[in-house]
Amino acid sequence: MPTQKSTLLESGATLLTSFLVLVALLVYFMPRESKFGYEYEQGRPWRYGSLIATFDFPIYKTQAEVEAGRDSALKNFMPFFSPEARTAKIAIANFRNDFVGGKFHDVPAKYLPHVEQLLAAVYEKGIVGAEDLSALTQNHTQGIRVVQGTEAETRPTSELFSTLSAYQYVMHADTLAFPRDMMARCNIHEYLEPNLFPDSAKTLAAREDVLSSVSPTAGMVQSGQRIIDRGEIISAEQYQILQSFQHETERRNDPSEGFWLILAGQVLFVSAILVAFFFYLNLFRRDYLRSPHSILLLSTLVGIFPILAYLMVTYNVFNVYVIPFAMVPIFIRIFLDSRTAFLAHVCATLLAAFVLRTNYEFIVIQTAAGMTAISALKDLSERSQLLRVALEVTVACGVTMLGYDLAQGIDFEHLDASLYISLAINGVLLLFAYPLLYLIEKLFGFTSGVTLIELSNTNNTILRRMSKVAQGTFIHSLQVANLAAEVADKIGAKPQLVRTGALYHDIGKLLAPAFFTENQSGVNPHDELSEEKSAAIIINHVKEGLRLAEKYHLPKVIRDFIATHHGLSQTKYFYIQWKNRHPGQEPDEGTFTYPGPNPFTREQAILMMCDAVEASSRSLKEVTEESLTQLVDRIVDSQVQAGYFKNCPITFRDITESKQVLVESLKTIYHTRIAYPELNKPAAPEPAPPRRKYFFGRNA
Repeated sequence: MPTQKSTLLESGATLLTSFLVLVALLVYFMPRESKFGYEYEQGRPWRYGSLIATFDFPIYKTQAEVEAGRDSALKNFMPFFSPEARTAKIAIANFRNDFVGGKFHDVPAKYLPHVEQLLAAVYEKGIVGAEDLSALTQNHTQGIRVVQGTEAETRPTSELFSTLSAYQYVMHADTLAFPRDMMARCNIHEYLEPNLFPDSAKTLAAREDVLSSVSPTAGMVQSGQRIIDRGEIISAEQYQILQSFQHETERRNDPSEGFWLILAGQVLFVSAILVAFFFYLNLFRRDYLRSPHSILLLSTLVGIFPILAYLMVTYNVFNVYVIPFAMVPIFIRIFLDSRTAFLAHVCATLLAAFVLRTNYEFIVIQTAAGMTAISALKDLSERSQLLRVALEVTVACGVTMLGYDLAQGIDFEHLDASLYISLAINGVLLLFAYPLLYLIEKLFGFTSGVTLIELSNTNNTILRRMSKVAQGTFIHSLQVANLAAEVADKIGAKPQLVRTGALYHDIGKLLAPAFFTENQSGVNPHDELSEEKSAAIIINHVKEGLRLAEKYHLPKVIRDFIATHHGLSQTKYFYIQWKNRHPGQEPDEGTFTYPGPNPFTREQAILMMCDAVEASSRSLKEVTEESLTQLVDRIVDSQVQAGYFKNCPITFRDITESKQVLVESLKTIYHTRIAYPELNKPAAPEPAPPRRKYFFGRNA
């Protein structure tokens, strides 16, 4: 058996490891990005608390407003073109040379100055490429800016020419004095080329300047200014402000800045919550800190539900209200106690609420859920109990949320139905606590009331076998179970636990039932054995009981009853008999001593008392209240004096009340029944006397 020191070391190592792992996991999954975290919709009520601006931020225009502003600014925008002065000079010079050289010999001389004048006028207005002019016309561009040194001259688009329009202009300038057929002989199209070309660099720069002049904002919100209150219907203006606040919040978030500071803060916050919880355990439930199984169960339940909440917030999956946080107090209430269940639930709720914007509302609703679950569930023994608890938790949460919403000024028409649907889903998920009980029992070594009730069924294989093979032991176990349950109920222990443990405490006698007096019928096999061998057989029923418990997969809490129901006591009968037969000698104490250990829980102490008292009560020759009281006092007081109860948290008051219950119960068991009268048989009729014969007239 492990020593107390080794157990404390193991518990301390488990506590430290659980604390470090829990902090690491919670901080690892905790979101570190400063997300906006609010859900809102124009025309719907604001269902969060009053929102106050924490910094100055601009009110951004909508995309449509920005596009309209840009379109308006670009409506009067004029692109830049660069002139090519040599083009006009070269074209006019080429025409003159061709005309003088006789290329147009049949064209009168007066056409030369006329065409030169028209070409100069066209080039003065400007000729642009056909595609460029088409683009200007399609975009409704009013004009262009022609760069002349350090200045830019504005020219209307309507006055610009393409090579085709310039040709038509020249050909139709003065058809009366200069007919078209004669003008056509001059091949005017050969002397028309674009002399204005787009300046992309200057145009792009100017365009950017125009667009930058369009402000994307429409005002400012000052730090500390109220944006919206709970229950207000979100107007178009408020919706725009909320979007601006969200945009600015996300823009300000820079993962590279303040990472380590945020991480340190999260570690401190999580550590503070967990340390406070462990301080509570150290003050009020130190026995849990000595149990590695309890530490692991509490750490797992406190950590797993906040981690689920962190994942939902990080990936924006469903709503955190669907997480059945009430499972935390339900499981801890079943396996441990109510106060610890409530404190653990509060810790889990605070850890989860840290990353939620509506943390106050979340804490209020989850607190109501936890308190309802604890008050509605004392001990889980039937499936219907969990269904009732889930229903009560759902109703309590719904009523709490409804009251909270109405108190914030939200009317029934604008209640957020999705939150109430999430609470209903939460209630359905609570029903999965029943199958999860089995998993928790196997992982953490606990035993629920449901399992104890199943084990108490006398149709179980091992109990049914006992009733056939060792009937006297079976009856003894039933009597002890009833006595122990009565005592446990009186002193506030766990009746179902001690009852189940009592049913199995003597299963080791199945292997040699004839060696135990309750199963004997006149023949005692110990008469043929030495005291050492007899004591070994009697003591061995504890070891065999543990072996059978392992074989039939009985929970550890039941195996502890088997190991401790005799503690480190001795087989007094054979010990005294040995000393009487060997006067002046001292026996080997270990030969006549049970392996133990002594009881270390109240329930185990109750079983030890009830087992010894019930067995000894069978040997009373005269059963009276006085004899029963003396028997109970003698046995229990001797156990106390021997120190069998030093390691269990049972008080003298518990022991006194236990003795009173034992006496009263034994009086009920052994009371003298009244003798029922027998029905008298009717007496046999007496024979009729013989008739005398009379003869008339003479004597017979």
